[in-house]
Amino acid sequence: MTCQLIDLTTETPWWRLETDDQELQTMDPRQAVRMLEQLLLIRRFEERLLNLSVLGVLHGPAHSSIGQDGAAVGALSMLGSQDKINGTHRMHHQFLAKALNHACPADYDPLQQDYPAAMQEVVMRTYAEILGLTPGYCGGRGGSMHLRHPEAGIYGSNAIVGGNPSHAVGYAFADKLRGRPAVSVAFFGDGATQSGACYEALNLAALYKTSTIFFIENNLYAVSTHVSEQTRETRLSARGLSLGVPAIEFDGMDVLAARAAMREALRIISEQGGPVLIEARTYRYLHQSGAQKGSAFGYRAKDEEAQWAERDPMIVYPRQLMARGLLDQEQFQALSAKMDAVLDAALDVLVQDHAGKQPRIRAELWPRPETVDYGIRGDLSELNGLPVLEQENLPATRRRPAKFVDVISAAMLRNMQRDDGIVIFGEDVHRLRGGTAGATRNIGEQYPDRLIGTPICENGFTGLALGAALNGLRPVVEIMYPDFSLVAADQLFNQIAKVRHMFGGEFPVPVLVRSRMSAGTGYGSQHSMDAAGLFALYPGWRIVAPSRPHDYIGLLNAALRCHDPVLIVEYQDLFRNVDDVPADEWDYIVPFGKARIARPGQACTVLTYGNMVGMACQAAELSGVDAEVIDLRSLDAAGIDWECIEASVRRTQALVVAEQTTRGTSIGSRLISDAQARLFDWLDHEIVHVTGSESSPVVSKVLEAAALANQDDLARALVQLQRTRNPNWSPEHASQD
Repeated sequence: MTCQLIDLTTETPWWRLETDDQELQTMDPRQAVRMLEQLLLIRRFEERLLNLSVLGVLHGPAHSSIGQDGAAVGALSMLGSQDKINGTHRMHHQFLAKALNHACPADYDPLQQDYPAAMQEVVMRTYAEILGLTPGYCGGRGGSMHLRHPEAGIYGSNAIVGGNPSHAVGYAFADKLRGRPAVSVAFFGDGATQSGACYEALNLAALYKTSTIFFIENNLYAVSTHVSEQTRETRLSARGLSLGVPAIEFDGMDVLAARAAMREALRIISEQGGPVLIEARTYRYLHQSGAQKGSAFGYRAKDEEAQWAERDPMIVYPRQLMARGLLDQEQFQALSAKMDAVLDAALDVLVQDHAGKQPRIRAELWPRPETVDYGIRGDLSELNGLPVLEQENLPATRRRPAKFVDVISAAMLRNMQRDDGIVIFGEDVHRLRGGTAGATRNIGEQYPDRLIGTPICENGFTGLALGAALNGLRPVVEIMYPDFSLVAADQLFNQIAKVRHMFGGEFPVPVLVRSRMSAGTGYGSQHSMDAAGLFALYPGWRIVAPSRPHDYIGLLNAALRCHDPVLIVEYQDLFRNVDDVPADEWDYIVPFGKARIARPGQACTVLTYGNMVGMACQAAELSGVDAEVIDLRSLDAAGIDWECIEASVRRTQALVVAEQTTRGTSIGSRLISDAQARLFDWLDHEIVHVTGSESSPVVSKVLEAAALANQDDLARALVQLQRTRNPNWSPEHASQD
């Protein structure tokens, strides 16, 4: 028997784009000269910035785009303000090009008119942001690597390599759902192309046919590692073929080729839908950061640098304009002098003696230190006026019993009926009659376009959700098991948790993450984590843990109106519990930061949450200790109800923190530290911490139970506490094991 190998082909287009000076014949001459003016400004902008860095004025890195600036100018000349872009830590060129295009009057003629005031402001504010000053677009918080100007369609640059492409998919997803004609462009480099995050974003864009353009700036080096050392297939435009994404490769040193490539990508999206991948073959003239060349560090040859220098768009593009009679040498010199004056004027506002040997930041422009925490979270004013309803205040005539798990899907469905911006992303959420836990039951039948069953790519769809949130949607991300949040850690903690604060704090980030905690069910170490403690490390997150159906409804309602990211932890042990909820009206909230007394008592105070609330009440009965049990409900540091806790501890003078979860990922240690500082004067005993073991729960039923705390552990701790405080104490009625 013999075998035969048959060549396989793909229907996905893959082109190398070549162009010539004929491109200029189709352009408005003013547009052609505006692009040169922009190129001049960006190049001189960065040269001056590097000088300020050498002189110690710039705090932080300076990732220059010199050499890559021509591709940005050409490509972005094809986009409108409604189109969105993001980029990497090396985004000065794209930011300036997009922001200047947004500010540029339609009839502006660089050879005949003064520089427009709106464009002058862009230059000044961009410098201010990079220098860390209050006139910057983010108030100086973003600096060089985190630039954002949403009015111009710039939704943020990103210092995590590969962190931004999925956001652009999210921008485009939101535009598609809302029927808005726009494209979103993710700029990233050859280094990011090797990351799984980039692959996930490409796949999601192709799967959902979003109008996303993936723009690879292949400058050949990830810091000092050549692209041939990163991948066997160095034609990076090939990355799209296996996912059905059309790809275009072009000379990234050619301004006109970049414009043509972007125009072609827009044509493909207009005629066939997105996405499209573009690879600009370009070169970074300087080292990763700073004013020196790569040859100074030994990883590039000087003759290689010289060959690429001959193709500098700052040399080639003016020649092309002159060859077409659109510019002469005198006009070029006048344009250069004009850009020098623009940059001088911008820096004069910010830096004293900026052209001298001892430039100094104007002191009055530094941000005030007391604003350092502003914008980590919002003030929750968006929840003002919403009806608050506690179960204890609900008349018996307005109650009905409901199973916890049924409430999860029913409450979400009601919110989706109320708000057409709510979209759910997660693995298998659209099948199995409500996903793997029944949490999306009946939603797919009514909103199939807003219940998105994703591939297994937590990092990708979480990043997509952030992008969609920044572009007007209110995404809900279901992380099937909390352990899987570590797969999406970059998007959850470097991105969602930080994006509002680092970009100035003046915009909402309404992402809700739902995660089911299933410890005790035999799923083992990689499916049994409680993620609350992990999320609590990042103060941008609000964290809620409902222990009864009524509270779940109210906390979910609050979370789906909140402008901050929220984690809602769902404890599988509680899913079959039946408790009272309102019989009719569910449009109420349970406020964030408001604990409740689950069991009144006088002997000591127990702080707990989630499924441990019921166990704590049982432990009080088992032990005979009249413990007051406080259900925290909100678990993030800003949401702890210290007023309620202090009032209880003043009465009981003893405090126990009780959790089921393992010690390493618990929130208990933080609670104890804060309680010690706040409540020391009223405590007559050290704070007792009841929590699980050091180990993650394993599959063995016996060992799993040993890894997790329960009511018996807490009961023993309560008895020990009472006997230490009063050696003569004995329970009136304690169970005998």
